[in-house]
Amino acid sequence: MIEQISIIDSHVHLWYPDIFNMPWLEDVPTLRRTFGLQQYREQTRRLPIVGMVYVEVGVDPRWAFREAYHVVELAQEETCLQAIVAAAPVELGTSVRGYLEALVALSPLVKGVRRNIQDEAEPDFCLRPDFVEGVRLLAEYGLSFDLCIRHWQLRSVVELVRKCPDTRFILDHLGKPDIKQHVLDPWREHLAQLAALPNVWCKVSGLITEADPRRWTPDDLAPYVAYTLEVFGEDRVVFGGDWPVLLLASSYDRWIETLDSLTRHLSPGEKHKLWAENARHFYRF
Repeated sequence: MIEQISIIDSHVHLWYPDIFNMPWLEDVPTLRRTFGLQQYREQTRRLPIVGMVYVEVGVDPRWAFREAYHVVELAQEETCLQAIVAAAPVELGTSVRGYLEALVALSPLVKGVRRNIQDEAEPDFCLRPDFVEGVRLLAEYGLSFDLCIRHWQLRSVVELVRKCPDTRFILDHLGKPDIKQHVLDPWREHLAQLAALPNVWCKVSGLITEADPRRWTPDDLAPYVAYTLEVFGEDRVVFGGDWPVLLLASSYDRWIETLDSLTRHLSPGEKHKLWAENARHFYRF
């Protein structure tokens, strides 16, 4: 039972559109309002959440550093907020060094960065030399890299990881497979290639919004969860809520219940790793 397991949510968004401009929200009116600490606490109050990782929310790049500063301030009133994944323009190559130095100086809570790739039309965008160089630099600052991509970008990401052996990566949302159309291949082939690289972890998150938001069932998600657990193993998978984006398709409670049911076969030790310990290890709580 999930009540008996402590949860670390490795993928939480908090946003305040009245403070930060988030251009992408113009296309998602349902989410174009405040989703802050108060709302998160209300929607998770019945769950044993003991830690959370804030992940950048796609603010106007001119405000990205201010976003990180704002979240450091929020962490002073929420002890569960134990790690921050900040936005960083790694595509600048070595020129991003000063930005990374400022991030790590901001707070020890800044554990990683994310440069969202999913909406780049160029298939090999992440293989541009400057992008690769910027990602390589992260290891020098003890920062990990969150990979936010779509399934058709997995092949390029495999090559990116191979080029950056000293950087630690974590794949958000299983690489966003096409769950709505029940497409498994070539996602499985590329995911296995990525999982074969020892410096990559994977978040079991964001699946319900890749399925049919109104009609999804646990059975739709089952083969994707099962295959991810198979190729990444018990030590490199972490739970993620993807709140509040998940509200487009589900309540937080329903997502928890669904993943709990899909992983009921795991041993108590394996469940502890999935729901909490692996996230604690990866983000160095």
